[in-house]
Amino acid sequence: MIMNTVAVIDSYLAYTETGQGESPVVFLHGSPTSSHIWRNVIPHVADRARVLAPDLIGMGASGKPDIGYRFADHARYLDAWFEAMGLEGAVLVGHDWGGALAMDRAARHPGQVRGVALLETFLRPQMWAELPQDVIDHSKALRTPGIGERLLLEENAAIEYALPHPFAIKTGLSPHDHNVYRAPYPDPSSRRPLLQWPREIPFDREPADVAERMDAYGEWLATSPEVPKLLLTVEDGVGIASPQIVDWARQNIAALEIEGIGPAGHQAPEDQPHAIGQAIASWLNRHHLLSPASSSLV
Repeated sequence: MIMNTVAVIDSYLAYTETGQGESPVVFLHGSPTSSHIWRNVIPHVADRARVLAPDLIGMGASGKPDIGYRFADHARYLDAWFEAMGLEGAVLVGHDWGGALAMDRAARHPGQVRGVALLETFLRPQMWAELPQDVIDHSKALRTPGIGERLLLEENAAIEYALPHPFAIKTGLSPHDHNVYRAPYPDPSSRRPLLQWPREIPFDREPADVAERMDAYGEWLATSPEVPKLLLTVEDGVGIASPQIVDWARQNIAALEIEGIGPAGHQAPEDQPHAIGQAIASWLNRHHLLSPASSSLV
């Protein structure tokens, strides 16, 4: 797919666009990936919808302005992209931080969202006590001044170690695709978004501003029965998609459907793109969120 760009605020966002339809479907990626992660998912939807997938600010082929790359920064640039593209009545599909940004946008612009599909994302703030000890140790290291900078800025650990690790991608990452994800981060200064993202996770409600935004979208999730929602789960889910979190979602999110996609790592669109694409396409069809077409769904 051809990469396009559009000016937003003081920079630009890159995005792919394919398909046609009245209601856009927007795919939002997480860290440390880009819209490339959706390449094998999108074809399952693009025969019946206008599908767009932006690269978040500072990531993928998007610009790298001199900002802090906080959650609020990403939301602000993403809002500007939606406005520049004239997107209204969108269905949002989000993975990892892209899911959090999707829920945040839905909570702040409820009249502009027709459906939300989520995968391996942050449904609510978590406590350190909910996590396995190895995850606690790793997360605290990334949040420690000096250590996080060495790992994520100097050693580029998010791309070189975490991304190809079996926890992230069970089926392995090809050299070509690894290079696509590596390309936006040639030097330490380019990797600032990858350093900030793990520091944005509000464990024990810190940072407080991110926890508050999650509270706000949690309230929206619970009180919006008119908006269809889909949560895709992986087998043996841990961490942000643990069975406990899925149970919480089942009890606290209105109009929610939960569907398993089989074995996958955290970067599940790399492992199970066709299962994800088929599940999303079927959900869109059930809720009449796709444009009419004579061809049948994949």
